[in-house]
Amino acid sequence: MASKRVRLSQRRKSAGFTQESLAARLGVERTTVIRWETAVTEPQPPIRPKLARLLAVTGDELQALLDDIVTVGGPGPSERIAYAIERPSSVDLIAVAYLHERIRHLDESYDKAPSTGLLGPAGQLHGQVSYLRQHAGNTRVRRALLGAEAESATLMGQLVWDVSQRRDHAGSAYYLDAAIHAARQVRDPNAEAHAVLRKSFVALYGERNPGKGLVLAQEAAAVAQLGSPSLLGLSLLHIAEGQAMAGDAKGCEDSFRKARAQFDRVNEDDLAADRYTVNEFNRLRGSCYLHLNLPDRAEPILSATVTALTAKRKSQSIALGNLTLALIRQRKLEEAAATLHRTIDAVELTRGGGGLNLAFTAGRELREWRSEPWVHDINDRLLALMTAS
Repeated sequence: MASKRVRLSQRRKSAGFTQESLAARLGVERTTVIRWETAVTEPQPPIRPKLARLLAVTGDELQALLDDIVTVGGPGPSERIAYAIERPSSVDLIAVAYLHERIRHLDESYDKAPSTGLLGPAGQLHGQVSYLRQHAGNTRVRRALLGAEAESATLMGQLVWDVSQRRDHAGSAYYLDAAIHAARQVRDPNAEAHAVLRKSFVALYGERNPGKGLVLAQEAAAVAQLGSPSLLGLSLLHIAEGQAMAGDAKGCEDSFRKARAQFDRVNEDDLAADRYTVNEFNRLRGSCYLHLNLPDRAEPILSATVTALTAKRKSQSIALGNLTLALIRQRKLEEAAATLHRTIDAVELTRGGGGLNLAFTAGRELREWRSEPWVHDINDRLLALMTAS
């Protein structure tokens, strides 16, 4: 059995749109419209006002169309995917839509769940997408699968690196290069920019190579100019961080000014808008001031950001780790100890590689006070983290 939003489909047709033409007006893939009409997902909040205008309904009427789900005969998502795996030449756009939705679900789980629990399902999903893409008989379906492959390979690059505690640079690069290749084949600048930007993270935070990370972030920014202002803003933030790591304070501030300007360009059609937020801007800004040896400027920014990031636990653990370092470097030891305990609490929940590495960095910076009982307590917790990793 499968679910459908029959009235939504009827409303689209009465407004004079095919799935393709509606998708084109909204700037989304046809598979996205399919997912809406098959009740796999709902339109994201930024795109709803434009969708309502095109369908000539109010916001409340659009929600009523989305809430009106009926069950009809036919295979559900799992059955359809299983059938496609057995007969890969038969894979269709509906199956691709289901795969896209599963990728999106895993991606949204990243900030809340340990990557070790996501890596297996993500690897299986990536394998299914690649297999179906290789055997798909229909050109349009094959192109849609390439788009899904770019997304799944980017997620795999992210997860492999995180599970390795940001040590497996080569494994992450393997998947990210595959994502870039797939994105270029379908000429998707957003998917390409996202994967290149992820490679810059590996260079900046894993390899500790600000020159390489800066070049990659600049490449991501150049690609993102063709697509998403949000991805351009994120790329500019990481350009700023590469410059801060290299000690270029003026270049860093210039990049932040350019990044801030992208907020005015973000609109309801920008599908990456949820990635580029004020909280992310401030988290990176605080990190840059740390790199520039300005912990007194980093502290208030990071302190406010920690409070605002409660829904994004892995990002919050990174902000907590950087806040701890800002406090230690100002010799605010009591506050630093309390914040490091909060960092360890957050890392214990998510096992995020970024927060974990910063927690150990903070522990090393406390060596000057290693004879203090409170440092012993912190070292015991860090040792327990290492044992559990």
